[in-house]
Amino acid sequence: MTVQDIRAFNRFYTNVIGALDYGRHLYAPYTLTESRVLYELAHSARTDAADLRTRLSLDAGYLSRILNRFERDGLVERRPSEKDPRRRRVTLTARGRDAADLLDERARETVGRLLASVPPEDRPRLAEAMRTVREVLTARRRPRPEDVVLRDTVPGDLGWIVQRNAAVYAAEFGWNPDYEGLVARIAADFAEDHDPHLERVWIAELDGRPVGCVMCVRDEAPATARLRLLLVEPEARGLGIGDRLVRAVVDFAREAGYRDLVLWTNSVLAAARAVYLRHGFSLVAERPHRSFGQDLVGQDWRLDLRATPGRRRAGAEGTYDE
Repeated sequence: MTVQDIRAFNRFYTNVIGALDYGRHLYAPYTLTESRVLYELAHSARTDAADLRTRLSLDAGYLSRILNRFERDGLVERRPSEKDPRRRRVTLTARGRDAADLLDERARETVGRLLASVPPEDRPRLAEAMRTVREVLTARRRPRPEDVVLRDTVPGDLGWIVQRNAAVYAAEFGWNPDYEGLVARIAADFAEDHDPHLERVWIAELDGRPVGCVMCVRDEAPATARLRLLLVEPEARGLGIGDRLVRAVVDFAREAGYRDLVLWTNSVLAAARAVYLRHGFSLVAERPHRSFGQDLVGQDWRLDLRATPGRRRAGAEGTYDE
């Protein structure tokens, strides 16, 4: 393979996806870079401008001009970060989220038409070729936190959640198929009946493959949301994925108007408990039980969403920062 081979492929593929005239390609007034910025903002509940610049490898001045335009158009809001006033937190407005949703819908339609032009018998070969390109070009580079993208679900993701929860918990804690049945029922209930304004699932994706998930659903208690099915693949741990997934749920639940966010877990899940503590959850009850073929100690945790983010609170395992 030569440099010219790669350049020829780049020219071919940018023409296929309409990268040189992306706005007209999607019937939208945004370039490919602007569309990607909107995508990142839509899939990260709260993003600092510095993190956005690192994640997209953009020049600071170029990103600033894009955000200035978005702010003039009413698509984003910028304010000092709650954790570091020197940094600027960027969030989508309702108008910005509508714009991002429209772009995402049109991109899906465009790719869908492209895929429809590929004979079904050739699609596995195409998918394998795309995986090969990713693996070869990233094999010598360690994954970075900015390589991880949080996205909404697509067909097949709920099945992946059931399969990976069952496999990971069986391998790490020896849980039997009863747990797989529980996860399957949770996923089926969400698929059959959920309010997208009040309930949501996030998939953490690294190099085009899912490596984590979490769910936010309505609880039986009034004005209360429930966090469920937090999972990070073993090989993807250490990248802050669990923190990002829990933060996404907390921000979503707060913005949706819930007063409380609750969850149920087990004492053996020490890493998850540490994440919950960092985000301000308090342990409110625990009791022993026999489930999934094991003797366990179940725990109920709660977060008051009306509390000011960043305030120090005393929890069951000491003092920590929200």
